[in-house]
Amino acid sequence: MPLIRISMRRGRPAPEPSAIVDGVYRALRETFEVPENDLFALIHQHEGDEFVYNANYFGFARSDALVIIQITVNNSRGVTQKKALFAKIAENLRREPGLRPDDIFINLVETARENWSFGAGIAQYV
Repeated sequence: MPLIRISMRRGRPAPEPSAIVDGVYRALRETFEVPENDLFALIHQHEGDEFVYNANYFGFARSDALVIIQITVNNSRGVTQKKALFAKIAENLRREPGLRPDDIFINLVETARENWSFGAGIAQYV
């Protein structure tokens, strides 16, 4: 069960945030074998002074179209799957909504299965 958090500057075209969620979710389904309908995503839009980043860190040329994607997942995937996920997200978001690769920043946060409750205060995985 991934939890997707997407942060960006406010003022993007209306269909763009949902296209980003869709591209990330499709990549998770394909590379992390996430079940159908297992979609929980939060979109955070910030004013310019609340969205701070280094435009050239690691040699990239980031713009104000930068999107930061943080995905919390179970700690059960290897490096190969993670690399496939990153590549697939970048490919999907390049196609729709047309993001530049330098404006796609992804961070995975891994947690143990017992750290999830999907409702009713129950730890469904344990």
